Amino acid sequence: MLSYRHSFHAGNPADVVKHLVLAQVLSYQTLKDKPLDYIDTHSGAGFFELAGADAQKTQEYLDGIAKLYQHNSEHQELNDYIALIKSFNDAQQLAFYPGSPKIAEHFLRRQDKGWFFELHPRDLALLQENMSGKRSIRVRGENGFAGLVGLLPPASRRACVLIDPPYEIKDDYDTVVKTLTKAYQRFATGTYMIWYPVVDRERIERMEEGLIASGMRNIQLFELATQADTDVHGMTASGMIVINPPWKLKQTMDNVLPELVSLLSDSSGFYRSEQLVAE
Repeated sequence: MLSYRHSFHAGNPADVVKHLVLAQVLSYQTLKDKPLDYIDTHSGAGFFELAGADAQKTQEYLDGIAKLYQHNSEHQELNDYIALIKSFNDAQQLAFYPGSPKIAEHFLRRQDKGWFFELHPRDLALLQENMSGKRSIRVRGENGFAGLVGLLPPASRRACVLIDPPYEIKDDYDTVVKTLTKAYQRFATGTYMIWYPVVDRERIERMEEGLIASGMRNIQLFELATQADTDVHGMTASGMIVINPPWKLKQTMDNVLPELVSLLSDSSGFYRSEQLVAE
């Protein structure tokens, strides 16, 4: 239950699409001066050294951020994401990759609050170390699903949520839908982001059906497949489902996803950019 560690997967193509969407959402949410609550249900360690033993064992970052690091896109949003990653590195050399907590910290202002949940003991200790020094940030060694529901509605009346479980437990797919439904009932105007891996397409279809049937409005889906779906074990694609997205997010992803397919996918790769439920 607590075996997953993101340090083996930092900077891979799944991180690219996840953090591109996260950065776009947070950039939009922090345009207003009003305070914002950011909630990260499965935070991990928050920051990763790519020369470390875990990242070097799999070297998944070589198929993700490493292919983009010196890329100059015609789309400003992708260039902004690359510049964000470079801000944690020497501009000429990729050595570190920020997890979602450090990306969120980059955008959060003095008036905002950040809530970060993690259960893995080692990653919790690293997260506490990586996120120390800011009074507005809380790190909790608690179940993130329960923690999210308990924080809603936020005092700020504005919330941005990332739900990013490892899906080691098959029930996580259903737990995501149930938790999000509860969260939405408590606070329907929040922006909710769900990351998902495509290992078994049927599970993703069931999750999509559950969200569509939940009564929630304005749901968008963005997926990057580095290869075609397969019955062989392993992740072939990943995506983000966003409830109450910024109004320009779909236009941005419509532009950027084809470029990411050309840069990060094999000849069978593809993308999805869909409005699952209308506003």
